[in-house]
Amino acid sequence: MQDQIVDLALELTQVTKAKIADLDQIMLHTQILAMNARLEAARAGEAGKSFAIVAQEMGSVSQQVTALAASLNTVISENAERIQDAGHDMSVAFRGNRYADMARNAVEIIDRNLYERSCDVRWWATDSAVVTAVERPSPEASAYATSRLATILRSYTVYLDLWIADRSGRVIANGRPDLYGGVVGADVSREDWFRRGLKTADGDDFVVCDVDKAPQLAGAQVATYATAIRKGGGTNAEEIGVLGIFFDWEPQAQAIVDGVSLTAEERATSKIMLLDSQYRVIASTQRDAFGQPYPLQPSGAWGHKVDGGKIIAYGLTPGYETYRGLGWFGCIESRLKS
Repeated sequence: MQDQIVDLALELTQVTKAKIADLDQIMLHTQILAMNARLEAARAGEAGKSFAIVAQEMGSVSQQVTALAASLNTVISENAERIQDAGHDMSVAFRGNRYADMARNAVEIIDRNLYERSCDVRWWATDSAVVTAVERPSPEASAYATSRLATILRSYTVYLDLWIADRSGRVIANGRPDLYGGVVGADVSREDWFRRGLKTADGDDFVVCDVDKAPQLAGAQVATYATAIRKGGGTNAEEIGVLGIFFDWEPQAQAIVDGVSLTAEERATSKIMLLDSQYRVIASTQRDAFGQPYPLQPSGAWGHKVDGGKIIAYGLTPGYETYRGLGWFGCIESRLKS
């Protein structure tokens, strides 16, 4: 709508200028006629005196109209430029606010999804097969836990794998040993998800790590959630191991950024991203951008700015329910028309 208003104002200005140009031509023609009339009146002598006065007045009126047209043309040009500037600013502000809403909505959608992941890890850590595999370790207990994890993975297709690690940080079972065969026996004691998971306050607590590539999962992009496995599955019982679940990040996040409702014209000149708290790209419509830093420099939780011929709009995650979020931003970068 804003662009239509600007276009209409520009069209009106152009039409008005064209009409003023036509009026200038008419007045020029009138002045020529008035001058010719005065010449003819002079030739007529005494009989042409009264006609000469009329011709002179015609010339005077023509000059006044020409001066008025010139003044009107100047005023119209000045105001047309102001209308265009105001319309452009209004259009940019409208687009910026709209994009900022879309950016925040995109990161809200992913956070609502990840909230469910935080529920999953806390629930599955109390499963009897998971607890028994750590509490009373044996080949049979590990095999049964593997079977249970595999059943979960068949139902929850958004995960790449689920790992059970004992208190020392040794993985004793995973849900997809056929696909990720080198996991069992791996030492994860130095992994961030394991160390923080083992320190969770109680069974209602969990940790989530920033999205990264997991070498042991074929280099896939994952969002890792973890919580302590507790003795007897009790909420406040002793920590005896850690459950780590690996969310298959790339396809889920890609679907969200690709699904932002821009027009075809807007999408052709825009880049839609999810950024982590360090402004690192963790999802983008520009497929090869993962891990690259982005110079966002937000001035608040929501907004937009114009920089170098581009609108940069952003929205900070508000979190969802008990999931506070990780300080991620949705971001849309869009080129302005030159």
